[in-house]
Amino acid sequence: MLTPQGRFLYDMFLYEPPRTDEKLDPSGSGPGSDPDEVVLLADVDCSVLDEMVDTLKKYRLRSKVDIEYAGEEFSCWQRFGVDLHKRPKFPPSVASSVGWGGAVDPTGSSSSQGNNIGWQWHKDPRLDCLGFRGIFPSNMTPPMVEANTETEEENYLLWRLERGVAEGPIEIPKGEAIPLEYNLAGLNAISFDKGCYVGQELIARSHHRGVIRKRLLPLKFLNESGTEVEQKVAPGSEVISLKSGKKSGTVTKALGSRGLGLLRLEEAFKGSGNLVIKDQEDVKVDPIRPEWWPAQWSSEHELYQAAG
Repeated sequence: MLTPQGRFLYDMFLYEPPRTDEKLDPSGSGPGSDPDEVVLLADVDCSVLDEMVDTLKKYRLRSKVDIEYAGEEFSCWQRFGVDLHKRPKFPPSVASSVGWGGAVDPTGSSSSQGNNIGWQWHKDPRLDCLGFRGIFPSNMTPPMVEANTETEEENYLLWRLERGVAEGPIEIPKGEAIPLEYNLAGLNAISFDKGCYVGQELIARSHHRGVIRKRLLPLKFLNESGTEVEQKVAPGSEVISLKSGKKSGTVTKALGSRGLGLLRLEEAFKGSGNLVIKDQEDVKVDPIRPEWWPAQWSSEHELYQAAG
């Protein structure tokens, strides 16, 4: 969602739980009846939950739509890992147990179609390398989560930061961030051909001009010998150029020796060792070009590099 000025407001993932007519009934003998209503579940940042509900209610007008908090009933999960997106969605042993008849494996049914104990995994719509996401009842472990593979959320955060993907109003400042600078056009988050939406005109104008001078980049923090340093940088720290002494950007998120930063492209790729943290000149900033960037973005930063 955007402001009328085309600035970032909220991001979310929307899920439609499997309809009753698309899944097996409790006996496993056939599909259930067609429901009379459509239900959508939204995966949103908890820090803006209340104000986001108020915003959605404002846009509801007179439509017969109920908006309710379901955070205690459901939990959001991610499945991620090296080459996870290249594996089958669920193994054949589980898939073969899903079908018609009374002997239906509820775990397999939940994985592929969803039932009253959970919903299916969905490929993360932003990037294949981010794996899968899903919303599941809070009182159960989702299907396809192998024993001893659960991990701290911080590990997923690091996985995401290393790939240069921001989410939520802390990493993408609410009411301030320009979506194109935060690479949302390359993350399946912006449409340039759908119908009108709030903020569309300014987004489309910036896109078709084709001039994006700043972009969000994954960062690595190093000492003078090139070794990674941890817990030395805080979000909001200024990044400056040693060559010009001018501000090149800002660190938006930091975790250990990694982070995200909104940097000017003409400074970001001028060469190793050019960028440091302001008032911490012993901490060097190494911007990394993500592998998933479209070729057009690569040519943009190469143009700046050649000009420098």
